Amino acid sequence: MKHPFSRFHLILVLLALPFGVNAQLAYNPIIFADVPDMSIVRVGGTYYMSSTTMHLSPGVPIMKSEDLVNWRLVNYAYDTLGNVDALNLDNGQSAYGRGSWASSLRYHNGIFYVTTFAQTTGKTYIFSTKNIEKGPWKTVSFAPSMHDHSLFFDDDGKVYMVYGAGRLSLVELKEDVSGIKPGGIHQVLIENASLPSGNNGGLGAEGSQLFKIGGKYYLFNITWPRGGMRTVVIHRAAKITGPYEGKVGLQDIGVAQGGLIDLPNGQWYAYLFRDFGAVGRIPYLVPVSWRDGWPILGIKGTVPDALHLPANKSLIPGIVASDEFNPQKGGQTLALPWQWNHNPNNSLWSLTQRKGYLRLTTGRVDTSFLWARNTLTQRTIGPVCTGEVLLDASNMKDGDFAGLGLLQQNYGLAGVAAIGSTKAIVMVNASTGQPQEVQRLPLNQNTVYFKAACDFTDKKDVADFFYSLDGKHWMHLGTPLKMAYTIPQFMGYRFALFNYASKTAGGWVDFDYFHIAGNISEVK
Repeated sequence: MKHPFSRFHLILVLLALPFGVNAQLAYNPIIFADVPDMSIVRVGGTYYMSSTTMHLSPGVPIMKSEDLVNWRLVNYAYDTLGNVDALNLDNGQSAYGRGSWASSLRYHNGIFYVTTFAQTTGKTYIFSTKNIEKGPWKTVSFAPSMHDHSLFFDDDGKVYMVYGAGRLSLVELKEDVSGIKPGGIHQVLIENASLPSGNNGGLGAEGSQLFKIGGKYYLFNITWPRGGMRTVVIHRAAKITGPYEGKVGLQDIGVAQGGLIDLPNGQWYAYLFRDFGAVGRIPYLVPVSWRDGWPILGIKGTVPDALHLPANKSLIPGIVASDEFNPQKGGQTLALPWQWNHNPNNSLWSLTQRKGYLRLTTGRVDTSFLWARNTLTQRTIGPVCTGEVLLDASNMKDGDFAGLGLLQQNYGLAGVAAIGSTKAIVMVNASTGQPQEVQRLPLNQNTVYFKAACDFTDKKDVADFFYSLDGKHWMHLGTPLKMAYTIPQFMGYRFALFNYASKTAGGWVDFDYFHIAGNISEVK
């Protein structure tokens, strides 16, 4: 006999089911922030990911996840890549858009390997450690700089790198990965890896990531056919040396460049990124099935919005974080998401000279914000975010400019300018590519609050700046910043704490805090 309320209960269950299920789904993008050129490995039930941060220091961030969806920064592969003018922002040279590019992350015989390359130094770098979260790292480097390479440990103990753009090559390394093996394999692997996508003169296939699955070799690349979109190209072979056959792996909304990762339950995903305007290149996950020995990416060839993975949590504080500049154990410990714009001069910043504050001291005269050394940065996040600081400008010198910026080629700044014995609140807008002072207000006190609010929704890419004299009443400052992702810098906009001198070095400012929020707070 059926329960008299069984149909009613069934209706309730059916009505509730979509909401309950959706609450447990993950959604693309997995990280709505600039985390390009990902490389991911799984060790047991834990995932680790490396990414590109180019000219920033420290570099090659390492992120950790237990579910492939929610990530947090745990380390960097290096503090500084090299001591050269371009990386130090010295003598009119910079490493904007260069520095270290796409990394390769591997785990082999109990050791983690993170490799990268740099046109700036002309070298390939291999960082290795038994403890990827704490280090220490062993570093080796050698010439040449192998473009967008993939480190690969084969079953027979041999070690290789696949590298190049368009024309891809294979080179054998020494077993201790200390350099290229003399007399080892060094050959062209695929003459034109872009061919499966049409080969009509666009971006040559690059971003190599090589995997061995079921006894076969699978090589992932990104290409960009002229007039088309970023595309995943996959090649496979029975031998690492080839011959390789290729096909288009995915061509949808420009999601491309990455590789494969398996879950402990046997499911497969492709990790890829998408160019998304001013916020940068943002990571996506795409489900993978297998057919006739090929990985099939997406749902009927499309990138899904929802994924049957644990729900996304906030990117705060895992990927970006607020900082009170008050380390629990003292010392020079900044929140992990901070990176310096180029190599810092560590003698000119401090968390100890005034407890609870970040002090930035000028050490030279600079011509503009983009050339200011010791600018401290971290990512913006989408779809919207707000960064806020409290600045003490008591010890600025004539010609100094300090405050909160949004860093890219077309930057925006809200800060305090010191003019003789007076000070002013100033907004600089470089939306056009040329900096313009759009507002200046007299400042009759030494402390001032600044806020930058970014809107990346549907690639709106607009930011507004605000100031407050008491932290309660906020006023718009200047004009809206139209943000643009430019190739010279090749990264998403970043919040930036800056202080530079235009006349005399030696002045300093103190930042009381930096707060980041995943919303645009109401401004009165």
